[in-house]
Amino acid sequence: MTDSLTTLIPMRLGQATRELAQLALSGAWGRALAETTLSLDGRAEFALLSAEMRYAQCVKLIAEEAPLRIFSGMWLVGSASLRQASCHELPVRCDGRPAFSSTSHLTLGFDQVLKVGYRGLRARVEERLATGELDERGTDLLQAMQVCLDAAAIWHQRYLDELTVLAEGAVGEERARLLAIYDNLRLVPELPPENFTQAVQALWFLFAFQRLCGNWPGIGRIDAMLGEFLARDLASGAITLDEAREMLAHFWIHGCEWIGAPNSFGGSGDAQYYQNIVLAGVDAEGNDLINEVTYLVLDVVEELHISDFPIAVRLNSHSPERLLRRIAEVQRHGSGIVAVYNDEVVIPALVEFGYPIREARRYANDGCWEVQIPGETCFSYRPFDMLALLQEILGITTEDEPPAYADFDALYAAFYHRLARQIAEIHRDADTFALGGPPSTLVSLLEQDCIARGRGYYDRGARYNVYAPHAGGLPDTGNNLFAIQKIVYEERQLTLPELVACLRADWQGQEALRRHILQSLEYYGNDAPAADAMVKRVFDDYLALVGTMRERQGVLRPAGVSTFGREIGWREQRGATADGHLRGWIPALSENSRWGG
Repeated sequence: MTDSLTTLIPMRLGQATRELAQLALSGAWGRALAETTLSLDGRAEFALLSAEMRYAQCVKLIAEEAPLRIFSGMWLVGSASLRQASCHELPVRCDGRPAFSSTSHLTLGFDQVLKVGYRGLRARVEERLATGELDERGTDLLQAMQVCLDAAAIWHQRYLDELTVLAEGAVGEERARLLAIYDNLRLVPELPPENFTQAVQALWFLFAFQRLCGNWPGIGRIDAMLGEFLARDLASGAITLDEAREMLAHFWIHGCEWIGAPNSFGGSGDAQYYQNIVLAGVDAEGNDLINEVTYLVLDVVEELHISDFPIAVRLNSHSPERLLRRIAEVQRHGSGIVAVYNDEVVIPALVEFGYPIREARRYANDGCWEVQIPGETCFSYRPFDMLALLQEILGITTEDEPPAYADFDALYAAFYHRLARQIAEIHRDADTFALGGPPSTLVSLLEQDCIARGRGYYDRGARYNVYAPHAGGLPDTGNNLFAIQKIVYEERQLTLPELVACLRADWQGQEALRRHILQSLEYYGNDAPAADAMVKRVFDDYLALVGTMRERQGVLRPAGVSTFGREIGWREQRGATADGHLRGWIPALSENSRWGG
């Protein structure tokens, strides 16, 4: 942190907290993650169990044997201490591979567990089993859920025991800190929290156990979950704003414990583990949810420069100037990742799509950026590269004879029909989405209506099942179509077969022409109306094609776009482009590099 930056950012947190943040951000904790030694190999008893029960027993094995980590100076406990969890894997092995897959792209119902505790979930499971109305699959699932709840209780007790041992050997302030943590953790999350510090500890403990088992959920609307606890404690004098800010800062610092982890997860350029936070917006009744937690979170993000919790702030035309100013102040420093979502666009769109208004008002994102109803949505998506479809119909990436479309409308029609085939294929895949998929019992516990239906997260147990087509390369596709329209059909500088020959040869021997096409036209994103209109045409046609099928076979199918990272992974399937780029080009690399242009 530079001296000039330090003078701009108010130092609200204590020196010890700032030092803990620097330690976590340095990767010291991530590099110290333990390798899993947990395995199903040689455990014959597991082979006799159902898949759902094997998964639950894996969760129990993790709870019993995963290393505990209690960081010195921290006011929260609960650690996802196994390196394999940071690789998006269940950290239990079988025949050298993860025993089961893990789950992401969801925000779980942490808010519901804070209201009833694990004990409330256990009661719901027991009541549903007692009805005698479940089939064999449903009974098996709910019995596996009971094992997961038992596992959570084991992990909880292990931490209480460890805190007791540490406190017995400590003196002075360190002993007082450990006893205070013990007191905060003693009843939660088994029971609902009674105050703000218990609520923060309970939320972290719920989240950390999911992460320890390899799942990557978003956290969701943290100010909605914690705001009332803080308001009551402030009113009673049980806590000060400064003390509450310190507690939230330790939540943020704990979320950095995977930084520096030597993992094998390649990712897609987003540089975090999907642990998204949502602030502000309205509640189910339409009332504003901004509270002191909203502003404390922004204080923490501004001061600590922690970006491992991407922040989405929900705004509307009534959002106060104080909130808008705080967002701008945090963003100007590059402190963390702060995005804004427009409630007056998102909520009506969700309602038009078919969600009840009360549900739509509760939206969060899914650990990435797609909006969903937290704790009620099973989500997945199918990304595809639009530019690859265009290059296919042009014959750039095939060995077929290049087609000679008589005019631009004929070329565009061929692209449109290829895009329609792609969307139809995705809809066929969506028909069988979340039907008898892999077990994810720990996730199913925190998803409405898995208990009531007796069906797991990947078995149509969730209230909403969503499978979204995700188009990538929209600007690239629009720019290529625009260049072809101008160079081939309007200016007639060369024929389409001649252009395709140049692209198949990666522009070899045509450097002057390539640079002319690259530099003489104004492309999308440069206030170029013609190019922008082409991208909009492609986008609108894509939305219309997806929009013909809102729901089928119990699966919702909203259109999405992939706007980040994927072009890096897709560059090998792309040929040279009609707007003047060489094969394998990505924007981050220079004109003079191997992938230049």
